[in-house]
Amino acid sequence: MTASNTGYERKEKQMIKYLTPALVVLAILALSACSSSDSSQALTGHIWVLTELNGKAPLPDTTIIAEFDEDGKVGGSAGCNNYNTTYTVDGNKITFGEQAATTLMACPEPIMQQERDYFDVLKNAATFEIVEDGLTLYDNDGNALAVFSAQSQDLAGSSWEVIAYNNGKQAVVSVIIGTEITADFGEDGQLTGNAGCNNYFASYETEGDKISIGPAGSTEMGCSEPEGIMEQEQLYLAALQTADTYKIQGLDMEMRTEDGARVASFKRTLTP
Repeated sequence: MTASNTGYERKEKQMIKYLTPALVVLAILALSACSSSDSSQALTGHIWVLTELNGKAPLPDTTIIAEFDEDGKVGGSAGCNNYNTTYTVDGNKITFGEQAATTLMACPEPIMQQERDYFDVLKNAATFEIVEDGLTLYDNDGNALAVFSAQSQDLAGSSWEVIAYNNGKQAVVSVIIGTEITADFGEDGQLTGNAGCNNYFASYETEGDKISIGPAGSTEMGCSEPEGIMEQEQLYLAALQTADTYKIQGLDMEMRTEDGARVASFKRTLTP
């Protein structure tokens, strides 16, 4: 081996010696960034439904949800009022904004106390863990503060309540007070539900945001109250066949015709 080659190898080893720590630091930073990004992404794309607050199940007939977006905002329903605030994630660490903005509805005191407890949980949350379809928030001591379950945003396997529908007279009208119209989209391509009086069934197909719903069959009961219930049923079932697109946003869904007219508006029925 020549002297020049030996000198070259010595310089090369010196460069490696000094470069290696820097590369290690860069690698750690890159992994940390990936971890933070992955953690944040694991939170988004779901509707998280509260199943446990401070070790207790939510009050009956109340639903608390959290929906995280990619811009560092989180919002939903606190059981009475809708809310929104900010959040930041670093690995498994999470911090929520100091003060959540809310609507100003008033509910019975037990529900309002539960809402205050929920906001306290957000303030005290320090870390989080996602296991399969479950999200848990912990305080600094590792105590579980809140447990959530992920609600799928797929149409197949989802259940909805109809809020309004197109009456075929260039108007979208609310469902008659005292009646309920439901829609359950099975994973087998079957749409079933209750149209206010009769149970109904139809086939459906989706591709992307496109949807087609076949003619509906139904039971043959006759209802007289409230007034207009049978006409509402017929108009709703007719409107379904005009659907061309659908869009799910959190707990809401809209269907529209090929021309963009609204077919129906739905509110998700949450499952435990």
